[in-house]
Amino acid sequence: MIRHIKFANIHNFRDVGGYATADGRSVRWQRLYRADSLGWLAGEDLDTFRALRVRTVIDLRNPFEAEKYGRVPEEHGLAYHNLPIEGRRWDFALYEEDRGVARYLADRYLEVTEDGVANLRTAMETICRADSAPVVVHCAAGKDRTGLLLAIVLSLLGVAEDDIVADYALTGLATDRFIADWTARHPDGTLWPGFGLAPAEAMRLFLTDLRARHNSIESYATKTLGLGADPITELRRHLLTN
Repeated sequence: MIRHIKFANIHNFRDVGGYATADGRSVRWQRLYRADSLGWLAGEDLDTFRALRVRTVIDLRNPFEAEKYGRVPEEHGLAYHNLPIEGRRWDFALYEEDRGVARYLADRYLEVTEDGVANLRTAMETICRADSAPVVVHCAAGKDRTGLLLAIVLSLLGVAEDDIVADYALTGLATDRFIADWTARHPDGTLWPGFGLAPAEAMRLFLTDLRARHNSIESYATKTLGLGADPITELRRHLLTN
């Protein structure tokens, strides 16, 4: 199976399948994908996307981002959900070089788990439903908002933390292209030091902090997000091998 799906204008489209779980099963391929902005889909890229037979797109960007950069093209039978989960805009003045990019990112991710509860719950409930699959979750780069939501999903499926961290860090393979694209669009702009970076430590810090605050990832999903036992059971039933 192929994890990295190649597109001309999308740099970070990946299948989340194949990861082993604690009970000896594995995440099914071609059921759950993660991506950067699908607003760039056109031409041959759109043909590649159609071949995946995606049923549901979960767009975690704010509405102004979708309006400015475009959303996935409307297709017959494709359900589109714009579920912004970022409450506080990132304040780069809070970035401290001595604490590092990973610490800054992990702190922002933890804020999202506080601010985006309602839409995180809706996104999780959507992913849990078997008839939603195949699902693509995306934001702007497919790294931060997408990364934290997929980390919660993979945790509930029983995937080991090391694999969740490694999956997040794969976005680093697209960093150079993200920087090149941004620079081309903003020739006079200035990037913050962590732009496009996906250091493994950021995801590990985030998962550690989330567990410390809620005792476990599943406790966060059930008690804070309000995800019931039935949706979690369905999630595991349709996303895991038998």
